[in-house]
Amino acid sequence: QVQLVESGGGSVQAGGSLRLSCAASGSTYRRCMGWFRQAPGKERERVGSIKSDGTTTYADSVKGRFTISQDNTKSTLYLRMNSLTTEDTAMYYCAAYRLGVCPPFWEYDYWGQGTQVTVSS
Repeated sequence: QVQLVESGGGSVQAGGSLRLSCAASGSTYRRCMGWFRQAPGKERERVGSIKSDGTTTYADSVKGRFTISQDNTKSTLYLRMNSLTTEDTAMYYCAAYRLGVCPPFWEYDYWGQGTQVTVSS
């Protein structure tokens, strides 16, 4: 079992930065971990993910602005967000999958409760 708790959300002006954290209890060492977001009235979408070997991939909409990382013990997942725009306003979730490769978002096994990010112009 894995429990995930996100933090670090808040309100920021366009152009600003935030860093989200996802604290994991239970073993995440060999798991794919991902960040997702959902804006009101929109489908949940993948922001990016990190495989168990440390390889990261990102959605085109955030590439070059967002960075996913983990601490050395892989007990905390981070999402550094720079150059935020109003389009980034959403609830952000972290998720974990049972294996080290990353699946489509609907196959992730564990989800956190989310943290809200609001970007104002």
